[in-house]
Amino acid sequence: QVQVMESGGGLVQPGGSLRLSCAASGSIFSINAMGWYRQAPGKERELVATITRSGSTNYADSVKGRFTISRDNAKATVYLQMNSLKPEDTAVYYCNADIRSFSGYRNEYWGQGTQVTVSS
Repeated sequence: QVQVMESGGGLVQPGGSLRLSCAASGSIFSINAMGWYRQAPGKERELVATITRSGSTNYADSVKGRFTISRDNAKATVYLQMNSLKPEDTAVYYCNADIRSFSGYRNEYWGQGTQVTVSS
């Protein structure tokens, strides 16, 4: 059984910062890419940032220069540091992880989501 769980969302004023965390747990043999996605009301889920096991990163144009994704492989955890937040960053943020279990089964796992609200 594998689980992925986010934490760190909340309410922040425009220009403020938040740090999201996502930890994977369970019968994990290896974790490949990890990433963050978000879904605003009435919109489709979109990619925010991804990071490979070796640390290569990819960002949506809308967050480049403001958000930083990182990971701690020893802790099976991925982070998203969000600075200079804008109201349009308001969304539910989801963690995604490409995990191979000890049984050999490989699948993408999603967290339950954490709400980020940027408002004055």
